[in-house]
Amino acid sequence: MSKVIVIVGPTAVGKSALSIELAKNFNGEIINGDSIQVYKGLNIGSAKITEEEKQGVVHHLLNYKELSERYDVAIFQKDAREKIEEINKKGKIPIIVGGTGLYIKALLYDYEFVKISNNIDEYKYKDYTNEQLHQKLKELDKKTAKTIHPNNRKRVIRALIMAESGIKKSDQEKKQKGIMIYDAKIIGLTMDREKLKERIHLRVDKMIEEGLIEEINTLFNNYSLKSQGFAGIGYKEMIPYYLNQEPLEKCVEKIKTHTRQFAKRQYTWFNNQMKVDWYNIEEEDYLEKIYKNVKEFLNGQ
Repeated sequence: MSKVIVIVGPTAVGKSALSIELAKNFNGEIINGDSIQVYKGLNIGSAKITEEEKQGVVHHLLNYKELSERYDVAIFQKDAREKIEEINKKGKIPIIVGGTGLYIKALLYDYEFVKISNNIDEYKYKDYTNEQLHQKLKELDKKTAKTIHPNNRKRVIRALIMAESGIKKSDQEKKQKGIMIYDAKIIGLTMDREKLKERIHLRVDKMIEEGLIEEINTLFNNYSLKSQGFAGIGYKEMIPYYLNQEPLEKCVEKIKTHTRQFAKRQYTWFNNQMKVDWYNIEEEDYLEKIYKNVKEFLNGQ
């Protein structure tokens, strides 16, 4: 199996900075595993790494999709696996970095995505309530309905579309054995929750200072507010400000709140979904430990 290094953890914990150091020390190239940072133009609000911060390290799947383009986990899986193969052929180490848990898991494990018939019209569900959608899913795929919350409208509709195309999501998942298809070293970064909260607040304040308002004005003027990328934290909260429906202070506070909540969900998700080796960045020797463990991993120890 191909060796890959994966860096996960909550937002604002320092994943990008670590990825650069590992790439420089272990001849690596970086693959972005964040579902929002794939889009061009979503820079400040997504805390996208800058050219200067990259320090010359090659990055893939970053800033390469137009906001008008659709992007999802199945597309990411295909693109990222191709990039892993491409990087390996150069004799380099692929380093996947990101906080979008489902993207990372779909890449590393034997996930298979079913192509849905183009004849299925998802917009026919637009007038259904969440409860009605969930009830319809229960009728078509009871097992899957039990695993999806009625308020998770997007996932319910996706499962409905699968069921209507003749493939139950629950049947498809049965075929998958949950086997990792790469030899992966999964590094998780963590820190005291209160200190992380402070980091998040400072990061959001810095976004405003660096021009988030100008960025969203440019983007919102040129693209539909329903663009997929605008559903990301840092952008969706600014839509009411752009529409003169809420004051800036309230929208900024929402970004901070939603980012904190997201960070908490990231911890929970990664702990429950895959085997992560966690490192506390507040420990003085945490970098030394990571370098040592990565070296051993690459040497097959």
